[in-house]
Amino acid sequence: MKRTAIVACLALALLVGCGKKSVLKPASGESMPVKPKTAAAAPSVTDLLTPGPQAKPVRDDELVTKSTPLKPDRFDLPPPG
Repeated sequence: MKRTAIVACLALALLVGCGKKSVLKPASGESMPVKPKTAAAAPSVTDLLTPGPQAKPVRDDELVTKSTPLKPDRFDLPPPG
């Protein structure tokens, strides 16, 4: 009983630690990436962390635009036996 309570408290402490967020900044001794040659200004942290449209495409749920019954297939035969 005591062991179960200890394990439950440990699991809860680990779960609470997952939600901790801190400000993102470069590692010590490192700097932000340099400005691309074709860009007007260096990208900010939010620009670097926001995925572009190719990295996260819009989902299209409407796959079938016109529903029609299938034509009979002469090769759609039941298995032999």
